[in-house]
Amino acid sequence: MRLQEFWSRLEGQFGSMRAHSVARDHVFAALGGRTAVDAIEAGLPVRRVWLAICEEYDVPAKDR
Repeated sequence: MRLQEFWSRLEGQFGSMRAHSVARDHVFAALGGRTAVDAIEAGLPVRRVWLAICEEYDVPAKDR
């Protein structure tokens, strides 16, 4: 998954404003206690970050 696709899916799922809040403000245990943005900047695969968000927010399987 590319970073552009990540942001597109995130905004599609949560809306533009909330997507950025989810990515920058929410700390995910599955990402080592990091935000999504911090995890991506630390080099975690974007797909792994996306799936952590999906698990945390119960995103339907068809949208993952």
